[in-house]
Amino acid sequence: MAGATLKKNLRTGRSVWADSPGLGVPVRSLERAISVDVAIIGAGISGAFMARELSRDHSVAVLDRRPPLMGSTVASTAMLQWEIDLPLTALAEKIGPADAARAYRRSRAAVDDLKQIVARERIPCGLKDKASLYLAGNEYGHRALEAEADARAALGLESRYVGPAALRDTWGMERTGAILSEGSASADPARLAAGLLRRAVADGAKVYSPLEVLDVLSDPDGVTVTTDAGLSVRARKVIFCCGYEFPRGVPTPGAKVISTWALASKPRAKCPAWLRDTLVWEASDPYLYFRMASDGRLIIGGEDEADPLAHDDPAKLKRKCETIAGKLKALLPEVAFEVDYSWAGAFGESATGLPLIGPVEGMDHAWAVMGFGGNGITYSVIASQVVAAEVRGESDPDAGLYRA
Repeated sequence: MAGATLKKNLRTGRSVWADSPGLGVPVRSLERAISVDVAIIGAGISGAFMARELSRDHSVAVLDRRPPLMGSTVASTAMLQWEIDLPLTALAEKIGPADAARAYRRSRAAVDDLKQIVARERIPCGLKDKASLYLAGNEYGHRALEAEADARAALGLESRYVGPAALRDTWGMERTGAILSEGSASADPARLAAGLLRRAVADGAKVYSPLEVLDVLSDPDGVTVTTDAGLSVRARKVIFCCGYEFPRGVPTPGAKVISTWALASKPRAKCPAWLRDTLVWEASDPYLYFRMASDGRLIIGGEDEADPLAHDDPAKLKRKCETIAGKLKALLPEVAFEVDYSWAGAFGESATGLPLIGPVEGMDHAWAVMGFGGNGITYSVIASQVVAAEVRGESDPDAGLYRA
């Protein structure tokens, strides 16, 4: 493997976050039929933000067929960015300049909101402020990035174009240009979700796991959730927080599930000092992205494929991680690390890079939160704000951006 050493006891197919400390969440079995204000289906990061937001003034039941956190949350690389997969200039062509500007500003505000939640509720998750370096690649070259930096700056978003000489002198990378943006962050996604769920439980929420949801039936007064325990959950409202999975009966127009791969090095990898404070990703297809965790691990990912089942192939996991490590070595030859974990997972894409957040068509009293796009954790914050407002009978000014 170029630029990396494979351990004999490499933890293949297991995310580094699954072994994080402090992942305990109080769970229970469903032993009788229950009635609540809100049923949340999914105990990952989006369900955790939703439960934390709603449990303060509603009775909440969180249902998951797996243990909490063990879906797409532990597969995340947790680059907490406000930048959307589709650049502002490209997004403006798809949804119009005004809506694209709103989407970018809301994403920027959501990262700030996330930081405030973590600080206010004292959630130990290794949250750290980071800059973001977006490298020119085969999809968007230096001219496109210059225009993108100008468009962002015009909205008051902290972005500036970096030319090839400055990129080489400051960051040691050979590319035709890049955008340096401020205001992003990184964290341990599993510890973040666990902390949020524990806060929700302290406010009265109950987490039922493992519990398979078989069907959701709506009527004029609410919904009935049937389960494999042979017991039902009656709720006034139901919210599907299923990450990159498509729940039965929930339309997902324009969305698709693909496969993605990632790896983590052993702690204290040999890296340039600037990488401790910077997220790096590239404007290429397939693209490479990487960052450092708080313990000095390199977290590296990419090599996405359109096949939704390719992530299940162990042989492909090995090949993909070799490719990812080789790309990083080519970009930063001085980096040296030993691979400790490698994993793969499903990943959701939409035509705009924006998530689906809104009422479920044809199902009363139901909302869906589908985390399409690379910044699913940022979108989980937005979803908790948009849906919670509607559950309370209010409205969010940006809700229309995330409708199907």
